[in-house]
Formats: sequence, C-alpha cells, structure tokens
Amino acid sequence: MKQAIAAAVLSKTGLGALLCRANRWSGVLAFNYHRVGDGRGTLFDRGLWSADAESFADQLRCWKSCLDVISPDDLPDVLSRRRGRYALVTFDDGYRDNYETAFPILRTEKVPAAFFVSTGFLDSPRLPWWDEIAWMVRTSRRASILLPGWIPGELTFDEPDREQAVRALLVAYKAMAAESTDRFVAAIAEATGSGRPGPGHAGKLWMTWDMVREMKKSGMVIAGHTLSHVVLARSSRKRQQEEISGCAARLSAELGDPMRHFSYPVGSRASFDAVTVACLREAGVRFAFSYYGGFRRFSDWDDYDIRRVAIETYLTRDWARSLAALPQVFS
Repeated sequence: MKQAIAAAVLSKTGLGALLCRANRWSGVLAFNYHRVGDGRGTLFDRGLWSADAESFADQLRCWKSCLDVISPDDLPDVLSRRRGRYALVTFDDGYRDNYETAFPILRTEKVPAAFFVSTGFLDSPRLPWWDEIAWMVRTSRRASILLPGWIPGELTFDEPDREQAVRALLVAYKAMAAESTDRFVAAIAEATGSGRPGPGHAGKLWMTWDMVREMKKSGMVIAGHTLSHVVLARSSRKRQQEEISGCAARLSAELGDPMRHFSYPVGSRASFDAVTVACLREAGVRFAFSYYGGFRRFSDWDDYDIRRVAIETYLTRDWARSLAALPQVFS
C-alpha cells in the first residue's frame, strides 16, 4: 500500500518524529476498533478483527505520545477551546473480547475509550448478520452459489478462506432496504446449504451487562449503537426511532445514565440521513460518530458526523505514527 510505504520512509528518515512535533493540525482524530485478538481461523467475519493484543497496546502508546487522548464526555470542553490535537479510542458492537482483551490493556495504559454497544445482542445473544453470513459461506460444502434476484450471476467461493465471497454478500446486504435483509439472509442459507446457525453459535460472543457496568465504573464511556445493528438510512422512520430510542432505554435501564453518544451501524455516508439525525436529537444524543475515514478539524466540525478511522490488522507501527502526525494524509 502506498500509505504504508510512505510511512516507512518517514520513519527511516526521521521525518516522522519531526512531523509529529512540528505539524500543527488541530481537531479530533477518532480511531475505531471492533475486535481485539487473533481472528485468522474464525468462521465468522474476519474483517471485524482490528488488531491483536500486542499491536493494540503499541497503538495506544503511539496515540498517547503524539496526541491528547480524550473520551466523548470531554468533547464539550474541547470544543469550547477549539484548539489542540486530540484522539478518541472507540469500539463498536459489544464483542466480549472488548472486555476480556482490550479493557485490561486500556487500564494498564491509562487510556479512556468509548464502547458503542448494540444492546439487543447483550440482551439476547445471537450471531449478528455479518457473522451469520460469513459462517454460512465458510461452512458450505459448495464451490459456488446462485442468488437470483439478489446477486447477478454465479458467486464463486474463493479458496481457501472465501473472504471475497463473504465481502461481496456483506456489501449487497448493506445496500438493500432493511425490510429485505431477512429474506436475503434466508436465501443465502438455502443457496449455501448451510442453513441458519442456531443461537448456540453465539456462545460467549458478547459482553454481559455486568461487564459493561464494570468498564463504566473504571471510566470507560458506554454509548449506543442501536438495538439490532440495522442500517438506519435503509429503514423507515418508525424503525429508526425504535432502534435508537430502544437502545437509549436499555442503556438507561442498565447503567442509570441517558444515551449521550451514538455511533451509526456501518457508518458510511449512506448509512444515516437527516431522519436519523432528527431521531438522535429527539433521543437526547449530543454527539454521533460515523465510520468512513478522515478526521474532524474544528473548522468543519459536525456534532452528528464525527468521522473515525478504521483500525485494521494491516496497520503497521510506522503507519500508526504517521497517521497521528499527518491524519490529513494517512487517514
């Protein structure tokens, strides 16, 4: 990748450290994780694994060395000053490795983080649609499938990991109306011959409310990510209201606080709209986070579109440092 090569050059020449000290961009650079650990052998969605434990700890030390790490609760104060370089560490969904692996590292490094949870997965553990689709593709005994009316032509399973086939189906899912998604997943189950995985496959996939409460007591921010991780802009206004207000009600009931922060499921520009923002305002949400790269300068700030950088397993140490120094180039 061009960015990885450029980051390596900056590191070897010493320019990276100089830029970290000299470059005076001003704003908030938010990093987003999903899962921490080793997902190379999982039957579920491997794209959700952001870093292994060692890399995660190294990245936190990098963010601390170049930036002031804050939590979403600090944003009103930061915005009142409108200067400085800040980092936010965030997690989406509510996977249990957030508690078992990431949380101890965050405490050791004394870094605050925000965890945006889909409350329905904590209440009734089950496979989310992205993990379910990946499981069906990877457990299928077939070499390809046909999904007439859904996917044009034949979808061949790339071996050995079938990763491209999984990605193609997930892209199709994210682009369709919410009322069609259940039928789409059912069609995949039939076409693959794998059937739908039962609730037992979820195992210990999600955090419990006791884990969430423990993290909150330790200074972590717990925030909303809908009830069931629907793509909000593909849903009716009524469904958007139910997903947002229902999530807020569950967080309030379990944690005793209102939902002040929220992240959009999927998080692309097409995944939320003016209706979504109106529903968030009605629910009392102060800040909402997207997920399509970049960062937010104070000069173009938007309370309901705070961009986040996706942290992926291929992020090198040099790239991480360059990202902190020059987010306008490396994010």
